Amino acid sequence: MRRLILQGVLLASMAQWAAAQAQPALDWPQVRARFAAANPDLRAGEINIEESKAAEITAYLRPNPGLTVALDQLAPFTLQPYRPLTYAFPLFGLSYLHEREHKRELRRESAQEATAITVSQQLDLIRTLVYSLRNAFVQTLQAKAVLALAKDDLDYYDKELAISRDRYKVGDIAQVDLNRLELQRVQYESDYQTAFVNLRTAKIQLLQLLNDRTLVDRFDVTGPFDFNERMLSMEEFRAIALDSRPDLKAAVQSVEKARTDHQLAVANGSADPTFTFDAGHNPPINGYIGFGVQIPLRVFDRNQGEKARTELDIGHAQKLKESAEAQVYGDVDSAFVTLASTVELLKPYKAKYLQLARDVRDTTEYSYQHGQAALLDYLDSQRDYRATYVAYLNLVGAYLSAAAQVNLAVGREVIQ
Repeated sequence: MRRLILQGVLLASMAQWAAAQAQPALDWPQVRARFAAANPDLRAGEINIEESKAAEITAYLRPNPGLTVALDQLAPFTLQPYRPLTYAFPLFGLSYLHEREHKRELRRESAQEATAITVSQQLDLIRTLVYSLRNAFVQTLQAKAVLALAKDDLDYYDKELAISRDRYKVGDIAQVDLNRLELQRVQYESDYQTAFVNLRTAKIQLLQLLNDRTLVDRFDVTGPFDFNERMLSMEEFRAIALDSRPDLKAAVQSVEKARTDHQLAVANGSADPTFTFDAGHNPPINGYIGFGVQIPLRVFDRNQGEKARTELDIGHAQKLKESAEAQVYGDVDSAFVTLASTVELLKPYKAKYLQLARDVRDTTEYSYQHGQAALLDYLDSQRDYRATYVAYLNLVGAYLSAAAQVNLAVGREVIQ
């Protein structure tokens, strides 16, 4: 007796320890927050933004002034070898390149627009990765729902099997019928094991996106696994997408940057003067100062090639913008049709088919237990019930995946 008590205490302690080690189930906002904090691809993208901001500093730097220090007219080989500095000519000069046509400002503007494009590309990366994360989250919820259904079906069938064994003992059914019922249990066990493996696989994929090393058995997620019949119209989704899609915004920003680069190319075709100032001592002159301006004569090179290239780049960027707009419309329309079709399929399941499958199973079960239905009809009703509910769960998963596709298409989460 004492040994049994000790075993019970030990088992209770182990259960408490396992419960303490297990993490609480995470909902979607918590999963997304962990993803934003730990995903290495997002961290790498943020570094790209910082690098682009550093390039803005370089683009706006002024030209450095030049300093000239010279000592000329040394005479070590004259008749006065011990006075080599008699005719020395010291010279100090300063020079500075003056950039005309707002070159610095245009370089900075181009660099800032490049940073804005990098930010939009980072947002687009977040958009695509969140879609993958959402799909993995939905697959985990779907696998949990299918596993729960498989466990309920197995428990339910075990109860029915126990009743059938009792009926066999009293001679109410034949041995062959009991054997067929026993063999049918293999299908329920197979469904359960398959659902169990699918759940672990979905969790592993989700943990990989979260860059989380938590053991699969200690990781769990939770959230509503259902569908919503109400949704926005296609026109509303299109309007949201045109306003929110970061890849489209990056395409628009690329057009603006191309225009700025063309202005910079035109400005670079202008000549920049270099102003000089010098001071020296040239005996018998005690001291002097001088000023000068050096202007390059841009006779042959007026940056014609860059002007032409950047002007063509404007048209190229505009065509890419139009292509991005067409892609947005296509993505939204395709995602909307898929979502609407899934909702139309789910409505009759929730309103009619699920309850009908349950009623048929329960009625056939009652009739079989009272000898008014054949075994084959009873097994068919069980199979139809399981297939109907599995189809419904798969459709709900398809709806949530389609909702994630809509969110991807419009650029933000409009369907939770």
